[in-house]
Amino acid sequence: MTTFSMRDLDEALQGCGQKSGVEIWRIENFKPVAVPIESHGKFFSGDSYIVLKTTASRSGSLHHDIHYWLGKGSSQDEHGSVAVMTVELDSALGGRAVQYREVQGQETEKFLSYFKPCIIPQEGGVASGFNHVKPEEHQTRLYICKGKHVVRVKEVTFARSTLNHDDVFILDTESKIFQFSGSSSSIQERAKALEVVQYIKDTYHDGKCEIAAVDDGRMMADAEAGEFWELFGGFAPLPKKSAVSDDQTAESDGIKLFSVEKGQTEAVEAETLEKELLDTNKCYILDCGLEVFVWKGRNTSIDQRKNASEAAEEFFRSSERPKSNLISVMEGFETVMFRSKFDSWPTTSTVAEPRQGRGKVAALLQKQGVNVEGLVKTSSPSSKDEPKPYIDGTGNLQVWRVNNEEKILLEGVEQSKFYSGDCYILQYSYPGDDREEYLVGTWLGKQSVEEDRASAISMASKMVESMKFLPAQARIYEGKEPIQFFIIMQSFITFKGGLSDAFKKYIAENEVPDNTYDAEGVALFRVQGSGPEDMQAIQIDAVSTGLNSSHCYILHGDSTVFTWCGNLTTSDDQELMERMLDLIKPDEHTKAQKEGIESEQFWELLGGKSEYPSQKIKKDGESDPHLFSCTFSNGKTICQHMFPLCFLNPRIDLNCHLHFLMGFVVVDVTILPETLKVTEIFNFTQDDLMTEDIFILDCHTEVYVWVGQQVDPKKKPQVLAIGEKFLEHDFLLENLASETPIYIVTEGNEPPFFTRFFTWDSSKSAMHGDSFQRKLAILTNKGKPLLNKPKRRVPVYSGRSSVPDKPQPRSRSVTSSTDRSRVRGRSPAFNALAANFGNVSTRNLSTPPPMVGPMVRKLYPKSHAPDLTKLAPKSAAIAARTAIFEKPKPNPPQETPTSPGSSEATNGAETAEDESMSNIKEEEAEEESNLPTFPYERLTTESEDPVPDIDLTRREAYLTAAEFKEKFEMTKSEFYKLPKWKQNKLKTAVQLF
Repeated sequence: MTTFSMRDLDEALQGCGQKSGVEIWRIENFKPVAVPIESHGKFFSGDSYIVLKTTASRSGSLHHDIHYWLGKGSSQDEHGSVAVMTVELDSALGGRAVQYREVQGQETEKFLSYFKPCIIPQEGGVASGFNHVKPEEHQTRLYICKGKHVVRVKEVTFARSTLNHDDVFILDTESKIFQFSGSSSSIQERAKALEVVQYIKDTYHDGKCEIAAVDDGRMMADAEAGEFWELFGGFAPLPKKSAVSDDQTAESDGIKLFSVEKGQTEAVEAETLEKELLDTNKCYILDCGLEVFVWKGRNTSIDQRKNASEAAEEFFRSSERPKSNLISVMEGFETVMFRSKFDSWPTTSTVAEPRQGRGKVAALLQKQGVNVEGLVKTSSPSSKDEPKPYIDGTGNLQVWRVNNEEKILLEGVEQSKFYSGDCYILQYSYPGDDREEYLVGTWLGKQSVEEDRASAISMASKMVESMKFLPAQARIYEGKEPIQFFIIMQSFITFKGGLSDAFKKYIAENEVPDNTYDAEGVALFRVQGSGPEDMQAIQIDAVSTGLNSSHCYILHGDSTVFTWCGNLTTSDDQELMERMLDLIKPDEHTKAQKEGIESEQFWELLGGKSEYPSQKIKKDGESDPHLFSCTFSNGKTICQHMFPLCFLNPRIDLNCHLHFLMGFVVVDVTILPETLKVTEIFNFTQDDLMTEDIFILDCHTEVYVWVGQQVDPKKKPQVLAIGEKFLEHDFLLENLASETPIYIVTEGNEPPFFTRFFTWDSSKSAMHGDSFQRKLAILTNKGKPLLNKPKRRVPVYSGRSSVPDKPQPRSRSVTSSTDRSRVRGRSPAFNALAANFGNVSTRNLSTPPPMVGPMVRKLYPKSHAPDLTKLAPKSAAIAARTAIFEKPKPNPPQETPTSPGSSEATNGAETAEDESMSNIKEEEAEEESNLPTFPYERLTTESEDPVPDIDLTRREAYLTAAEFKEKFEMTKSEFYKLPKWKQNKLKTAVQLF
């Protein structure tokens, strides 16, 4: 097989595709000429172009999409020439790129997404011999706009007969741009067309002209409508049916496969389309009607691939059909669209990465001084980024255990102890960047019964509704918890078995052994996490096969507690195990076991020694996100990336067939009362989130369902089911688990762990009105929102509302004893941490304090001592919203009765909370002033002469006031008003943490 390297390319193409972005070349005299960035998106109908889109994935590898665009006036010879150039370019880049044939007026949405809001090809061109049209004066033009997510713009005849009720038109005159919206056009189409209006204004009028919106049906009495119709010679009724229809509707008679030999095609006869039909030594053409694929075997030569592309061009010229899209793929790197055409396709590819050709390219580019890191790096699940929390861990937490139709409030240490046979509801509020954020989640144990799961989800949904949909809502399954969950819970323990009545009933009826955790029996816990604010202990079967060299374990039974550390664990892993030991068995001596030198008693507790995994476990991380738009249709068979809402009417007999149309997944659903259409949006931005629609953001490890303000209220209760159906159909064929976490996010209340995927402007989601009204307001009001939505209330702080970063108190605690004997061999640093564990003035707040006895009296002044039966403080506002969901307790103590809804009661509660926190801070500041001071050089973590016997978690407290201000650029008082995570971040920066 002959190879083709970068040096074999035309000089204009050499060195391309080495960084993210779009590169464009116009074909001039059958040679590529680079198009400058300022001219990107400007196409001439007489020319052909090559467009290379390079994308850097989260793994660091580079992905390439090659498009060649054929203007309606370009020659057939040019078509064949540019097709061959793309084959050569693909080979030089390693043979992994997907190639698209783009015909003017029939471009794929992926191609159009590179040039938002639109492309408007101009007449003329170099290759065709035309002269570029350069009008001396402005010409009035009429355009038709089609599309909800990307807009196809076409110039049409300037005549009243061209207008219709179905589409959106733009009339561009010298002094004013009119947008005419047909009565049957959608709000989303009208909103997208306004982006084209803005583009025309900026491109052809230097941003200086008036804009007018004319609705179909507005009579001459409206001044702008009258002016619009006057340009057409006066008002007259429009035809009922569209006068312009360029949509492709024809399909071929089934899918046909052709092999290509020396430029000649031959039909492949087969009853079913199987992957095994494709020979790695050949090229094939797959005719699917609205799209045609070229498949290139890994062992084919560059000449074979060129012949296949030329055969495909000839295929288009000889067939009488609408101009279809051509997509070329390489064996081993087939797109989801291509794979879905086959009745069976292996879930994993066995084709090796083409290293040889890429290595030659890398060597050549390296000589030219090009960074080739991305070129030779391959993508793998293990290289995906570890997800970050993007959530504050200092907020208020409340947790309820679900028991039938009731919620049982958990308090103190019990808030972070879950049973696998139960379901739980958590409500969390925390300070965001400019407002208080809320999250309501359901945690569903692996052993829990369906009855409890349904109750948990129903009650959580009602909580969100009662809070005016302010919180983000999460559905979380045991074993698939996202990082946000662990940051909230901090020290989380999962026990086997369950406590709910439904679980006990299931155990009894099915005669299943009840394995509910017994503190006195034999139990094995796997410890994992990334730090003190993300610790988990998970009870697993107490057998040796449950061990793994990558983890630490706690084993107890027969009055003995063992700790076991795998050979692949780190000192950080072992410290987490020690912390979790304080929560599981705080008052007992432990026997440390190291992998390979365990005692006989250890193996006896596990039922004997046996083989267990010894290789490093790699977590599955987030993948590059994909955004999908969801819309509903009624009453007929519908195509275009659809799946049935089976949960609406489960009795309907469905006849579904998965295939793809115009680059999008399609599921045909026959005669449904309602179907859901899901369309992928490429190169998405915040502006693609239309307020009338529901969107799904797929990140592989998490799925977000975004609900616009203008969505039909009847659809909102179905949102979670939509997310579940999305997981079930797995449109990207990425083996999504049905237990993948699902978040429901409402417009205007997006949490930071959702907005991180966008360049986010909160003022856009704070506007009222539909998409069209919002964009029109921006166009006509110089970008200012039409009407701002009131912000959510800010968290209550200790008498200083001007300090937005001060943390709220955690509404949970961990009970542990500091008196138990410590295990020998622990590090001095950990012993120092343990010694100060119960001291509020010295402990690391990443581990919650023991809220018992004298500790409570020290933490709170006498006048504000809390009721020990209610250790979950919450704001009065949240309490009022959720009180109706809490099961009333018999004869609760009432100190000062107040009427429901009383503002005095609310203000009093918040004032008490403020005073309490203020006193805590004053007490901390007083303790700080009594500490000795030491030079900065002796307090750092890298000090060669460290100060002995100090609290290593609060090194900064021993600095003088002057040196503290020099290092942190703030006073100690200002520093201790910050959230603990911000304090730790600042201390880390100056080597004091």
